[in-house]
Amino acid sequence: MRRFSILLMALIIFATPALAVNPDEVLENPVLEQRARDISAKLRCLVCQNQSIDASDAALAKDLRVLVRERLTAGDTDEQIFDYVVDRYGEFVLLQPKMAMHTLVLWFMPILALLAGIGIFIARIRNRGVTKTAGLSDEENELILKALQKDE
Repeated sequence: MRRFSILLMALIIFATPALAVNPDEVLENPVLEQRARDISAKLRCLVCQNQSIDASDAALAKDLRVLVRERLTAGDTDEQIFDYVVDRYGEFVLLQPKMAMHTLVLWFMPILALLAGIGIFIARIRNRGVTKTAGLSDEENELILKALQKDE
């Protein structure tokens, strides 16, 4: 019984998740099926939002996988399929958004945030040893001068 438990635990630990593509969705042509898998891996499941439609069990993901395969069998290119899905669901459906003017902030914000953080870090390091003192008012300066003159 102990061996069975260890074997079961090993299977659970080392098991890899199976793709969600159902056997009834698979195309007979292996080239088209590979293209469908490649396209499905680049499209986001709108229900799960952190998985591709290739790995999602959601009903909408299944519909999108079927749609991709229908478009492939109709003779569409990969780019035409991406354009069709983006026109229908928006750019959010792409797991890796395209580089365009309206997505520049998305692409360069991590770099800008890193540079800003480095700049703030360097400024803090430089200012660490510098202590700012408040200047004396005119009255305080006069009192000091009078005190020094009395000592002479």
